[in-house]
Amino acid sequence: MVRDALGVGVAVGLSGFAFGVTAAGAGLDVPQTCALSLFVFTGASQFALVGALAAGGNPFTAAAGAFFLGTRNAFYGLRLSQLLAVRRAVRPLAAHWVIDETTAVALAQPTRRAARIGFTVTGLTLYLLWNLTTLLGALGAEAVGDMNAWGLDAAGPAVFLALLAPMLRTTSDRVVAGIAVALGLGLLPVLPAGVPVLVAALAAPAVLWWQGRMTGRRKGADR
Repeated sequence: MVRDALGVGVAVGLSGFAFGVTAAGAGLDVPQTCALSLFVFTGASQFALVGALAAGGNPFTAAAGAFFLGTRNAFYGLRLSQLLAVRRAVRPLAAHWVIDETTAVALAQPTRRAARIGFTVTGLTLYLLWNLTTLLGALGAEAVGDMNAWGLDAAGPAVFLALLAPMLRTTSDRVVAGIAVALGLGLLPVLPAGVPVLVAALAAPAVLWWQGRMTGRRKGADR
């Protein structure tokens, strides 16, 4: 269990280097880049934010897109609060580590004690490595200079897709992703940068509404 948690933490934590490079390419300085990893600490939202900024998006629009992408962590927290049952004094610290990877490791454990250990080891390893590699990536990007000349501006989107792909386990997940991509790419030429990702977020409630409607029809037909 500890070995698996360490493996997840190390594998994903190293991706912070790509975030540091991407953030520097989007115009953020080293302190701003490191602050995002220290205080936001959710990779997909961080990449979405700097990606929108790099495309020339409004900072408020970029932040809104990152916020909506990060709301999934609140739902993880509802489940983990029951599973881990940590002390009230520790909850603010534990909440900062509620992300995809720590949730997956904790939920895979057979007992509460194992879940707590898995969550803690994954969170600690990932947080330390993510922030260290973010710093190294930002410093390295400053030393490299022009990001476009090296093609490193593609690192962020590539890592983002690598983090997202394993989550698309069900047909509904893939349908939502497909609609979101279609909306985002289709609206990219006609809307300001950062706005298409907000519109793409409507894919999830649209699919849920359609599924609910179809379920209601089937129940009506069975009567």
